[in-house]
Amino acid sequence: MSPSLQDLLSLAADRAAGELSRGDPDSAAEIREQLSRLGRLGLAASDAEFDSSYDADRLAVQHIPMHHVAALHNALLSIVAQEGAGIGATDLAVLLTAFDRLTRPALGGAATNDFTRHLSDPGSINAIVEIAHDMRSPLTSILFLVETLRRGRSGPVTAVQERQLGLIYGAALGLNTLACDVIDAVKGGQRLVDGRPVPFSIAEVILGVCDTVRPISEEKGLPITHVLPTSDGRVGYPGALGRVLLNLMTNALKYTNEGSVTIGATEINETRLAFWVSDTGQGIPDHVMSILFDGFRPSASGVRFSNAGLGLAICQDFLRSMGTSLEVASKEESGTKFSFELELRRA
Repeated sequence: MSPSLQDLLSLAADRAAGELSRGDPDSAAEIREQLSRLGRLGLAASDAEFDSSYDADRLAVQHIPMHHVAALHNALLSIVAQEGAGIGATDLAVLLTAFDRLTRPALGGAATNDFTRHLSDPGSINAIVEIAHDMRSPLTSILFLVETLRRGRSGPVTAVQERQLGLIYGAALGLNTLACDVIDAVKGGQRLVDGRPVPFSIAEVILGVCDTVRPISEEKGLPITHVLPTSDGRVGYPGALGRVLLNLMTNALKYTNEGSVTIGATEINETRLAFWVSDTGQGIPDHVMSILFDGFRPSASGVRFSNAGLGLAICQDFLRSMGTSLEVASKEESGTKFSFELELRRA
């Protein structure tokens, strides 16, 4: 999370409380304290799963009127979209999701039992994949339409509107990637490496990944650089290679606030190439390295689903299916580099 996020939440709580208490000034202080409490819990919830120490506060914020929560949402979105404030689209989406979890009442017994029963059916895995497919289609359309608007193809776009569209694009790309990760986690790393390898252009794969994430890099003010091999045409599995590089680039941009992100490929010999994605971000803490490729990570309340972890686990599956593996070198506050080598004969 951005270091400025706490200050941003405080400002949003002030604005929302002022708006909500316009007809009753005496209620402003109480509403502000209510929203500030929600903001503090939202920060904690977005960084880790709840443990028992949050239970009482969590129950308390569930009684906050939904129009108060909506006012805090709107104030936060307005500040970020119009004034920047140094928060990225991914952080914003995670925080708003945490608010939703905090204020959502627990499901009643009947609804919970019915949902559990459906998940216990033999066809539940297929149902989850179908849901992910249904999510992915409209999200792909959103990404296309937002990028069309950002490029001014439907008319002039103001700086504020471009900022807002960048936030929408980043959030939609995150959801789209999550849907793809769910599908790949169920179907396994072999899905995109079935059949015969095909001729493809490494440059097209790398530049395509750069084009996909460029709206996020522009919204964060992070330049992307790329390195292309001197020998381009190869034979392999471009779909799997593109998924791995896109996932690594998305993570690099998510965890980098200053500096740059680089993607590249160079020849090691006639048939072997090295690929990498490096950033100047916050680095990976030592205690995370041992569980970095786990899609489901332990937490105080049991097992916590990790989007970034699931994506890296799937990357590892794809690469192992192609006869290689993902390596990582990282130093806290100095950045991270993910790399792998592939045998790809010339086309």
